[in-house]
Amino acid sequence: MGERIEIDGPDGARVEAYVTAGPDGGPGVLLCMDAIGLRPRLEEMADEIASWGHTVLVPNLFHRFGPAAEMAPDGDLTAPGAREAFFGPAMERVHAYTAEQAVADGRAGVAALRALGVTGPVGVHGYCMGAAVAVRAAGAMAEDVAACGGFHGGGLVTDADDSPHRTLASARASFAFGHADQDASMPAEAVAELGRTLDEHGLTAVNEVYAGAGHGYTMADTSVYDAAATARHFDALRDLYGPLRG
Repeated sequence: MGERIEIDGPDGARVEAYVTAGPDGGPGVLLCMDAIGLRPRLEEMADEIASWGHTVLVPNLFHRFGPAAEMAPDGDLTAPGAREAFFGPAMERVHAYTAEQAVADGRAGVAALRALGVTGPVGVHGYCMGAAVAVRAAGAMAEDVAACGGFHGGGLVTDADDSPHRTLASARASFAFGHADQDASMPAEAVAELGRTLDEHGLTAVNEVYAGAGHGYTMADTSVYDAAATARHFDALRDLYGPLRG
């Protein structure tokens, strides 16, 4: 359905991105990638969301490290041990990706949607590391972001002063979270703290744990894919983004 384009990124960068839209375009959605990066699986998911009546943009958030193709897996991540091996170097990029860079990339993504002709409130959601990017975007751009989602997100609640959950104080969006069961990057106590923070700021939110699903459950190109949990997450996104479509 869509195509690879370049968008204006922070500090004059040109950023590779995938854009896809339904026949009539529709409200904008910024999809924030997981640590595996911009690749066909994310394009498939973006196409599904676009088919509901949206314009969806998926930027290469790792543009500071190089082109998406250079960081893509060179093997089958459904094979035993392959996903775990890939995440060695991938996590180095995740840990080097700062909160300031995330906010800058979120702003650039929303600006790119505007340049594509999107008007009105937008949605933003992410997977794995992208969930934190989405939450930061909702906090930094409350006037633009009306709906925000995070699925098998990692590190949404930390002790750091710049923890993603602390940015919820300035958000005005509705939220939907689908956490993976037994996810070390988002344990039960962190899920509970996220829920308390959402309540504290009076934000409308769904904050659920998907029992039996592993971290990365939406990614059909990896060994942790869970079809039932993925379908559930699409249902949550439909509900979240429905008001954008009117």
